[in-house]
Amino acid sequence: MVTATASYEDKRKQRLEENKKRMEQLNLHKLAQALKPSPRKTHYSSPAKKVKARSSDFGVSSVRRSSRTADKPPPNYKEYAMEPISEVRRIYKYKRRDILNRVYASDKDRVYAIERAEELEQQLGSEFPAFIKPMLQSHVTGGFWLSFPIPFCKIHLPDDDEMVTLVDEDGDEWKAKYLARKNGLSGGWRGFSIDHELVDGDALVFQLIEPTTFKVYIIRVNSTEEDEEQE
Repeated sequence: MVTATASYEDKRKQRLEENKKRMEQLNLHKLAQALKPSPRKTHYSSPAKKVKARSSDFGVSSVRRSSRTADKPPPNYKEYAMEPISEVRRIYKYKRRDILNRVYASDKDRVYAIERAEELEQQLGSEFPAFIKPMLQSHVTGGFWLSFPIPFCKIHLPDDDEMVTLVDEDGDEWKAKYLARKNGLSGGWRGFSIDHELVDGDALVFQLIEPTTFKVYIIRVNSTEEDEEQE
């Protein structure tokens, strides 16, 4: 039994030696090394980025200047104060309305504002045609489109697009674009609405005092008759 085992081990070692010699003759060990995947790089080296020199790193003398001003001292811009942003924005008469903070009027307050607008319309008399327009969110935020009553437009307003004038109770004027086919105001109405801080539920009385001029009376939804009398 021991002899048979020893004979088997000798034959196995002999076969291993023969296979090893054959692999060396065929260069199989080099081919296997070539086919092995290269290990992945965990860190990638990137070329160093050139850091842009800041203007503060250079002296004033390094700045190119026109030959016409080369003999003059460089200007000191710190002497000129910058205007605050709020002053620059005053170029525009009105500011953007935040549509994310909309406040909706209650039905009770809305009806009360319309009733006071109707009373005011009666006080104005019938010398000039007029109509009442309750404000909705689409009139005072977002699109700022204001539609007029169609019967009023057919009778009193021009058949073609026209610029109209809106006059508030203080006598200040705003220009707005009247679109005849759509029976309402487009461009310019946004400025009037924002300047007068109109909100949902306000009731406006439009009185046509001239062919293209409206006197506009504002009834605030959140005010009382005493507040309007004080104004």
